[in-house]
Amino acid sequence: MKITQLRNATMIIHFEQQVILVDPMLAPKGAIPSLKYVAKKRRRNPLVELPEVTDELLNQVTHCLITHCQKGHFDHLDRAGAKWLREHNIPVLCSEEDAQYLTNKGLNVTELKRDTQNDIIGGTINLIPCVHGEGFIGKFMAHGVGFVIKLPNEPCVYIAGDTILTQQVRDCIKQHQPDVTVVPAGGAQFDLGSELIMDGAQAIDVGHLNHGKVVANHLEALDHCPVTRQEILTQVNQLNWQHRFFVPRDGETLSF
Repeated sequence: MKITQLRNATMIIHFEQQVILVDPMLAPKGAIPSLKYVAKKRRRNPLVELPEVTDELLNQVTHCLITHCQKGHFDHLDRAGAKWLREHNIPVLCSEEDAQYLTNKGLNVTELKRDTQNDIIGGTINLIPCVHGEGFIGKFMAHGVGFVIKLPNEPCVYIAGDTILTQQVRDCIKQHQPDVTVVPAGGAQFDLGSELIMDGAQAIDVGHLNHGKVVANHLEALDHCPVTRQEILTQVNQLNWQHRFFVPRDGETLSF
């Protein structure tokens, strides 16, 4: 299995038989408004362009997974991403909550159930609830799901989705013991309220919970995500985890 980080939460998982695109935000740099409203310097999103290898990799995609997409979550499915999925008739796998919303966008949707193991794409997918921010800010968010993907003769991968480190996430790691866990580590935060996803410290906590490998993303692509790659890598180096905790650059491919 290989994972290519494209940008933010958008990545491609290369299995032997399937190539899965996750949360496609495909708009060019600066095409979408800022997510900070009272900052002195507002920056339009995304902050960076997609890597040059994007088109080549997209041509290999067989399926798409979407963790959440409603209530303005363009960073997991934007107009450019939806257009690309429609034009290529890519099968889109998503939760029950998002199925009708995505069908209305003209996408080829397969609905995954939350409370059961979904037998699909030659293996299984389990949905793990996300908590995309707590308190009053959490009431306005689409919380979405993470995915545990198990395919024959492939590493088990857990894509955490946009979530803080909850007891359900901890229980998922304990139960499934994923070989690879992908976590959002950007510490996203609006002008008011608590963090919406894990920050660097919580991502490192996942490394302590899990004996497998960890990949941190959702970094340096949106203006409300302050955590940098270097901040996390500094902690990784201090723990001597270079062999098991990865913070890929956009366009970088990791092999497992």
